[in-house]
Order: sequence, then structure tokens, then C-alpha cells
Amino acid sequence: MFAIQRFEPADWPATWQVLEPVFRAGETYPYAMDISQEESRKAWIDHPTATYVATDSEGTIVGTYYIRPNQPPLGAHVANCGYVVAESARGQGIATAMCQHSQVEARGLGFKAMQYNLVVTTNEVAVRLYQKQGFTVVGRLPQAFHHPQQGYVDALLMYKLLT
Repeated sequence: MFAIQRFEPADWPATWQVLEPVFRAGETYPYAMDISQEESRKAWIDHPTATYVATDSEGTIVGTYYIRPNQPPLGAHVANCGYVVAESARGQGIATAMCQHSQVEARGLGFKAMQYNLVVTTNEVAVRLYQKQGFTVVGRLPQAFHHPQQGYVDALLMYKLLT
């Protein structure tokens, strides 16, 4: 079993251990593959409205997500989130739980909808998860993501009203 709670500053080293391999792989997030730990912290922790961590039964951080306004100020009522699960913890429902948790938290923070701006089509697990959670593909961005192995691939724009 696992729990989801607000990020605390002491969580950063373990959170970075979850994020770093995903950012270095360059397959799902548009960050530079050589992004520094400092820049990663700014993007994942300092700039969002809130960041959360998922922990396993032993208290080990196995996932993380953030919530932030998608396009402030006039689009600030729409949330944007990013999720990462540690490779060793995938397939256990952690991403599903974080996605569900983020929708509840977003509503509590006053967001009216949630939007994912760049869901890489090669990330089929994420696409299926979001669709199961009621998100609709509202746009396809041809060759919008430069995948390190597959070259230029499409990305999806996905959206869901939270009210």
C-alpha cells in the first residue's frame, strides 16, 4: 500500500532520485536531458502551486506529482499536472492514485479543469491512464516532441472539466 502527501523540503533527495532517471531518459518530459538538480527542483517544486509525493508502506518515496495553473493569469482556473513514478514501483497503481488524488486536490485549490499540454504519444501507458480518468484528446500536435530514440513524434493535448 502507499500514501500520498504534500512534499516537504526533506523529501527532495528521494524525490530527485525518482525524477532524475525520467528526465535523463528524455522520453516523456520536455526538459533538457542534462537538466541540473537545481533546475529540476525549480521546475518540479518551487514553481508549481503544490507538489506531492507517494510513499510505499516503508515510507520510501515511489512517485511524485505537481499542480500548477496551466496558463496564468486568465487560464489560471485550469490546472496542469505532471506525474512520475519510480521505475521500480511501476505497475502498482501509483500513477492512477496520483492522477485521482490530483483531481481532488485541484478542485480543492479552486481549479475548474485540468489540461495536459504535451502527452507524448509514445507514452501509451499515460495516454491510456488519462483516458480512463475521463480526459479527452482535444488536439494532436504533429511531431511536437523530439524523442531521443524515435525522433520527432506527436504529442496530445488532453483536457477534463473538474466540476
